[in-house]
Amino acid sequence: MTMSDIIRLFIRTVYELNTGRINLDSPLEELVIRECGKDLAYIDNRRGAKRSYGFDFWVNFSKKWLKTQGIEERILYSESQQFPDFLFKAKKSGEKYIEGSLIELKDSKGANIASFNSTIPTKYKSLEEIDIINGNNLVSRIARVIDGELALDERYLKFERKCFYLVRTHKESKRVKVSIVDGSFFETIPKENLIYQMFLKVLRAHLKKEKIEISQDTIKKVEETLSHLTDQTIIASSQIIEGASVRPRLRIMAEVHSEGNPHSSTIYPEISEGSFNLILQSSPQAEKLKKEMSSHIPEIEIFTIFHKRNGKHIVFQFKKGESLRQFL
Repeated sequence: MTMSDIIRLFIRTVYELNTGRINLDSPLEELVIRECGKDLAYIDNRRGAKRSYGFDFWVNFSKKWLKTQGIEERILYSESQQFPDFLFKAKKSGEKYIEGSLIELKDSKGANIASFNSTIPTKYKSLEEIDIINGNNLVSRIARVIDGELALDERYLKFERKCFYLVRTHKESKRVKVSIVDGSFFETIPKENLIYQMFLKVLRAHLKKEKIEISQDTIKKVEETLSHLTDQTIIASSQIIEGASVRPRLRIMAEVHSEGNPHSSTIYPEISEGSFNLILQSSPQAEKLKKEMSSHIPEIEIFTIFHKRNGKHIVFQFKKGESLRQFL
């Protein structure tokens, strides 16, 4: 089985944890940059990567050539504050795009996962969707340069990339937990359904507050109408209202339900304190990974947890101090 970008990141990070070069309180961006910097097609904080970790994202490119590709000097070493934090280089298997996963960082000193302020966490996102969410094409512009010829295919912007979230809770505490979490752990219903159901609940709450009664037929018609409000990118865009001197916009934020928090000690006690984990939705590929992962990390603990809303997930758990066979 060929290791994917996220599997390589996990195994390399485990090795560095075991050697003591990094620890569970190290900056999350350090874990990604130090272990997989050369495998990335996008880093949001390129300035921090160079200043803090000596990683020059543009080392193989001249400023003059980059300018011809639409990469101005002002953005070379900046913190763009775009989604996502990291994007892996794409690959192809035959005519099919593979890998190219994205990683978003979520860091918290408490037990809860930090809220999602700009986008709803999902299992997959394309570069086309990412550009619309951000309101510009900076991420895809940079990724195209790094991916080179692979980005020339018209399918490049549309192929669905797996989403992963590097999550830490109880930072700087003995209770610290760090996990690379499959986006499936957060996306338990399609985001399109999530958005319109949110608006429907807001409407019902207003009707209840104002003590307004509407027939079930009317409610069904309203629900059918609201079911078309599915595109977060349109909802989040600024709206021009005639006569208004401001352009209002809705910014959808998401907070993680306790059942969607793999670090919840009451719901998922199997996820130990002081551990580094990879959490994947159960699949034939994930099952096959068990044997390969054990060959690289003999003492790794592998078990399953059951997400009430999204079924079986496989956890690969490493705790510092356990032995590790060097593989790279």
